[in-house]
Amino acid sequence: MNTAELKIVAQSDNVTLYSICFDGAQETEFDKFLEKFKDNATVNHDFRTILLALERILGTGVLERYFRLEGKTSDDLCALAIDSHKLRLYCLRISDQILIAGNGGIKETRTYQESEELSGYVMNLQQFDRILKQAQAEGTITIAENVIQGIEGKVFEK
Repeated sequence: MNTAELKIVAQSDNVTLYSICFDGAQETEFDKFLEKFKDNATVNHDFRTILLALERILGTGVLERYFRLEGKTSDDLCALAIDSHKLRLYCLRISDQILIAGNGGIKETRTYQESEELSGYVMNLQQFDRILKQAQAEGTITIAENVIQGIEGKVFEK
């Protein structure tokens, strides 16, 4: 990742769901996830469960109980907690009102670190999390209730 941009995917009265476009791409990481798994019969149940969970989150909030911590204690990385544990959608849970959806895949190894694809998604999100926190500390962006202010047209650089 050299550059990244945040885009709003969905918004409710309580919650804003963002996703990231890396290196000038038009398609967000979440869009890539949707496109990759929308017609995949082997994980169709998991895929629908993830979409229903996101719908619920938009209504009730980005509550901790919906997620499984996946990264380090110093970052906001998590995955949607679904029962089958096969399909993963990696996210950054910024607050109870802000979620940044990344990409994901089928977990066929014991840990995401053992999968080149999954660890790549995780590392990109962790790197973006650090950049976002730095921008917040510098005051170039602020988090106000359910929005991240100052991201309109902002390109984050590595």
